[in-house]
Amino acid sequence: MLDTANYTPRLRALFDSEIKAKMKEEFGYTNDMQIPRLDKIVLNIGCGSEAVRDSKKAKSAQDDLSTIAGQRAVVTKAKNSIAGFRVREDMPLGTKVTLRNARMYDFLDRLITVAMPRIRDFRGVSGKSFDGRGNYAFGIKEHLVFPEINFDKIDESWGMDVIIATTAKTDAEAKALLKLFNMPFNS
Repeated sequence: MLDTANYTPRLRALFDSEIKAKMKEEFGYTNDMQIPRLDKIVLNIGCGSEAVRDSKKAKSAQDDLSTIAGQRAVVTKAKNSIAGFRVREDMPLGTKVTLRNARMYDFLDRLITVAMPRIRDFRGVSGKSFDGRGNYAFGIKEHLVFPEINFDKIDESWGMDVIIATTAKTDAEAKALLKLFNMPFNS
């Protein structure tokens, strides 16, 4: 467990010391509260048809995501029954976790400095995956790139979605913020 009372993540300190000033200069903000900042990071693993065949797959994905995030992930369940996919209502289909504050900054730091360089044939993430409101989403094909996952003890390789929510009003502000955090954009 993190002792958040006496702990400041490296990226949070970088934000306070350098990134705020650069953003204020670049976009001409008159008040520090106008400067965009990270709001939350949401991680999601969808098990899909694997979970339909074997209900233990969602539990396995939950354990892996909890290990990666550093906090307990929740199992997501089907809202409706879909006979064609053999899905029943309330059937576990995936898992998700929302990170905020210190855990969010720690995860982003590990993602950018440790996990992304371990991705095979990695050439950066797309700079076009913004939603128009300053939020950025991308996918990782294998969760094995995180060093917390023991390669020998996993039974399935999962893809995962990463959504970075910011307080930015525009995509340009959000992209500038993430670039200052050293997000490796390819365009």
